[in-house]
Amino acid sequence: MPNDANTSGVLEEALERLHASGPEIYEWRLTNHAPMVVEALATHGQSAAVHRWLDAYQAKLDDFPTPVSPVTDANWHEALGDTRRGADWIGYFLRAIDERPWRDVLAEWWPRLLPGIYGGATHPVIRIGHAVRVITESGENAPRLTELAHGLGYWAARYLPVSGVTPLAGAPDADGALEAVPPIRDFQGGFRDRLPRVDRLPVWSADVTDPDEARRRLTDLVAAATHRYATHGHGDETMLVHAATAPNAVLRTLPALPRALWVPSLHAAWTASAAVTSMYAPAEPVPYVPATGITAEEVLERALTHGDEHVIKFADTAVDVGDEQALGAALRAVELSEPLRY
Repeated sequence: MPNDANTSGVLEEALERLHASGPEIYEWRLTNHAPMVVEALATHGQSAAVHRWLDAYQAKLDDFPTPVSPVTDANWHEALGDTRRGADWIGYFLRAIDERPWRDVLAEWWPRLLPGIYGGATHPVIRIGHAVRVITESGENAPRLTELAHGLGYWAARYLPVSGVTPLAGAPDADGALEAVPPIRDFQGGFRDRLPRVDRLPVWSADVTDPDEARRRLTDLVAAATHRYATHGHGDETMLVHAATAPNAVLRTLPALPRALWVPSLHAAWTASAAVTSMYAPAEPVPYVPATGITAEEVLERALTHGDEHVIKFADTAVDVGDEQALGAALRAVELSEPLRY
């Protein structure tokens, strides 16, 4: 599959265009998905569609937020999770990445931010996964490093940890573990309303200590969550996408991290995927309908034609998984979701 990210320059143009906007839209209530989508399109050889898609999405974008007070190495603890400080946090990481190698900044901040993976409905870590992918696979340049700084700043501003979750009996594999996740008892409200109601989750992969095994388990989790969308996505066609895209973002980031961080990354990705599953589980699954003969290129084309940001990002993850059920799950997202009007 062609990759335009390292040749066309369109991704850089789009990122520079987007960095004048904030990380959230509608006054910091919903995530700005455009940086993630344009990276996915460029990576999959669809640079010609980047600006056309962005033109259609542009009306949703908000201005860059107003700074409050600089975040520093001395005061960052008090600013962590302060949603008013988005501009301050982005400024902090822009300075940090300008002064030090980006991998060093990422390695320092990843374990600090990982407990708050739920913040922004997992979108900050997903944004970082897209940024790290294009940097590691196609090379670093100023717009890509700026994008990583914006993602880290967004995560720090939206940092949201969870505690008090009772461990339940697990399952030997990722499919069984997701199947064992109990739904929350009250489905009223949005992500931030539901998250505190996640009080029980199965234990899975808690015994893993080897980094390579952690990577294998994380790969299995991404596949299981992607496959599950084909039969459970109707529980919430948008939010259940994140049960797969959040752990895939973590998986994409592993090669840029010290191996000592791979095991805790697996554990955080599991709890995030399981929490999303719990919050948006449907009452009953629907039968799986095979998508016989479909190719990755056809799935991406259908996702692009549909245009919804979550559909495109989920198709991107489904192509990473690559098997028939994953591609069929991406088509299910196309079927369930409201299209973006070009």
